[in-house]
Amino acid sequence: MSVLVIAEAGVNHNGDLAMAKMLVAAAADAGADVVKFQTFVADRIVTASARKARYQQETTGVDELQRDMIRRLELSRDDHLALIDECKRYGIAFMSTAFDAESLDLLTELGIDRIKVASGEITNLPLLRRMAATGKPLLVSTGMSTLAEVRAAIVALEAAGAKRGSITLLQCNTAYPTPPCDVNLRAMLTLADTFGTPVGYSDHTAGIEVAIAATALGAVVIEKHLTLDRTLPGPDHAASLEPADMRAMIFAIRNVERSLGDGIKQPSPSERENIVVARRSLVAARPIRAGEIFGEDNVTAKRPAIGLSPMRWDEIAGRPAPRDFDTDEPVAP
Repeated sequence: MSVLVIAEAGVNHNGDLAMAKMLVAAAADAGADVVKFQTFVADRIVTASARKARYQQETTGVDELQRDMIRRLELSRDDHLALIDECKRYGIAFMSTAFDAESLDLLTELGIDRIKVASGEITNLPLLRRMAATGKPLLVSTGMSTLAEVRAAIVALEAAGAKRGSITLLQCNTAYPTPPCDVNLRAMLTLADTFGTPVGYSDHTAGIEVAIAATALGAVVIEKHLTLDRTLPGPDHAASLEPADMRAMIFAIRNVERSLGDGIKQPSPSERENIVVARRSLVAARPIRAGEIFGEDNVTAKRPAIGLSPMRWDEIAGRPAPRDFDTDEPVAP
């Protein structure tokens, strides 16, 4: 199964539909399968007094409250329709993360194929139930979660109608950017072993190598933030990839994906022609006369592999030569 690569445009459009369309184009050009935005109404998800996270304060200032910041980043229904059309134009799937029930209803109405559970919503029982009730595949980010909290979320999703096989758990660290020492990719394997679900990785590190490593470990989904310019104002730009880096990451993911193979240990088509050249066969180490006993003094192993394999040494050692053999001539009993 091919790795699903999601370019997380998120709120990196800064509330500008034209910029959002440019992110669609950049994601498609980079080779992503999906470009994902975020759907919310600020008044429904944040209290009037909620402060911004420290990383948001560092990127957007300390005085503004969280609700004021994200209100500027809302996308209207018409914006969604325009972005869906833009995705069709570029041949890339549209997706968005719903952060409230009404936004989930909007996305469902618009025919979204998958539902994303953001890390911050994994303990939001009412929203989990509504997401499960859609019957759509679920991508569940597990940032900030303990294993017990992930288990509780799965229990809730299944109780509301979700099937275990429709849930993909994403290892994630909710720090922007995430220090490599905090990534804990092995937790992705723990999720797979514990819950028996497909797993993936939602990456907030500054580079591309961790997402590539996650692919090698078996991730079936890779999600990574995309921006047009990391220096733009806004909460997530600094922890995002610019288009050229996104393209490089996806190129590497596809190479790793191909290199994983089918797990069957056998010669590959590209190396079969080298078997004869690289392996050896049993040949006369010097001229051998008929009746002379084959042994280490007159038989050796040399390239190419056009005669008996050295693995068949015991079949000839101690036996008489059936005829004369010249030096380097393949020997046979």
